[in-house]
Amino acid sequence: MEAFKLIADLGFCIAAVIGGGFFIIMLLKYILQSVVNSANTIKGMISALDNRVKTMNNEIVRLDALICHTLGVKPDVRRMSAADGKEDARKD
Repeated sequence: MEAFKLIADLGFCIAAVIGGGFFIIMLLKYILQSVVNSANTIKGMISALDNRVKTMNNEIVRLDALICHTLGVKPDVRRMSAADGKEDARKD
């Protein structure tokens, strides 16, 4: 009943504009929510890939040190020290 009273007080055109504005706001909320959800999903994927790269870097440095030790070659200390202060991304 309030909708009919609003139409009677303001007129049909103004009531239609208010209804259309409400519809547009709801549509924008829906679109922006889906965009934010997609961005959060992509952010999670990027974080997972970054952890994999960190893990692979730690593994490469470890393998390099083992091979250098096995072959009796002096290891690249600069590379080992560059990776030394970083946290290991593995979860084991």
